[in-house]
Amino acid sequence: MKKLSILALAAILVVFFTIPASALENEFGGYWRTRFFTQKYFSGFDRGDDTGAGDAADDTVERTDTRTRLYYTAKINDNLKFVNKFEYDAVWGGEGTYGRVGADTVSVEVKNSYADFNLGPVNTTVGVQPYSLFRDFQISDDASGIIARWKAMDNFILAGSWLKAFEGGEGDGENEDLDTYTITGAFWFNENISLKPSISTSLSSELNEGLAARILGGAAPLQNNIDFGSGEFGDTYLVTYGADFDMTFDKWGLWITAFGQTGEVEDVNTLDDAGNPDGDDDFDIQAYLVAVGANVGFGEVGFLGDFGLHSEFFYASGDDDDDDTDIEGVVSPFGSYYWSEIMGLGIFDNRASANAPGDKISNVWAINLGVDMKPMDKLKVALDLWYAERVEDEMVANGEDELGTELDLLITYELVEGLNLDLVGAYLWADDATADGTEDNEEDPYEVGARLSLSF
Repeated sequence: MKKLSILALAAILVVFFTIPASALENEFGGYWRTRFFTQKYFSGFDRGDDTGAGDAADDTVERTDTRTRLYYTAKINDNLKFVNKFEYDAVWGGEGTYGRVGADTVSVEVKNSYADFNLGPVNTTVGVQPYSLFRDFQISDDASGIIARWKAMDNFILAGSWLKAFEGGEGDGENEDLDTYTITGAFWFNENISLKPSISTSLSSELNEGLAARILGGAAPLQNNIDFGSGEFGDTYLVTYGADFDMTFDKWGLWITAFGQTGEVEDVNTLDDAGNPDGDDDFDIQAYLVAVGANVGFGEVGFLGDFGLHSEFFYASGDDDDDDTDIEGVVSPFGSYYWSEIMGLGIFDNRASANAPGDKISNVWAINLGVDMKPMDKLKVALDLWYAERVEDEMVANGEDELGTELDLLITYELVEGLNLDLVGAYLWADDATADGTEDNEEDPYEVGARLSLSF
């Protein structure tokens, strides 16, 4: 099957390359990075010492991996493009990837493949493409669907999208489809200030057990406590509504994102005397998120060079009672918001520390203060301090909510034109919530690493 896919891809490229050059513009690009990193005590314990198992129970990760992305766009005319992005991932020495000895494993991924065309003032993209909603807190993923953007006025764009999240298949499985529809308006009050209100609805007439767990967040402590082993769920809808606000000037900037969520998941497992769903145990969704960020630049400040400050805060509601049928944790299965290096995945995004939300922002609040410096043309330094807590401790196994205080250092140096080296060091002064199982924290997680990267 993999060989057939590669042959089909090759055939498509041959067709495009044989179109007369006068009728086609070929655009190429790409990205490459290789990372070397060590992560230790992310479980909150020195497992080898605690259990007497030595290295066999150690949770240390030492890894080198590579990612390559190649982009090809066929610009057929001024109103039509065919966009493709391919990705290759490998862990050095890892089985099943081209990083192993021999380096001949088939591991090509299609990240994007879509048509981009204009019909008058409306731009439309159809196919597998990037989706983003509410600054990536709610949706940040590549998915199949359609996005249409209408430039109604010079300072206003109206966009509508359909994201096909899950296809149930034929027969009874057809009801297990999950579709997301979104409408967004983008207002520019001037070139520096914009407001983007959005409303998004996810719909399914039947959620199977696996899909319900993914959509609603069944794995504690991430979102909500629901017994997903009880079977299937019925009619489901989730409405997310809110806005992004941006102010961007030469020396300072401010952004705000806020959204609320409402919805319902029908419980078809609890029946009344007549054998019909009684409705008393249906799950009601009521959640919200608020995030604010700001930055200010001070220009040249002595040996520090260009100097600036930045700060960020976000608050995402959590579930405060694991015995009721209210879903109060933010539901964002397709969201991916990276923040700190250890608690929020960061550059190495291999895993988050115990009980931290990673890139799925729900049942957590966090605050950040950071500095940016550019002592030389090729050298940049960023230092960030984060503090985070779980909003509710009901979903945390040991009943604690304080995750801890994290310090991140990022040094970026341009080795040669186009090739950057990032050096990363991060340390989490962990509080008791940073721990696997029911015990309190014993060890502070840390990570060190480097990344080489280029783009073209």
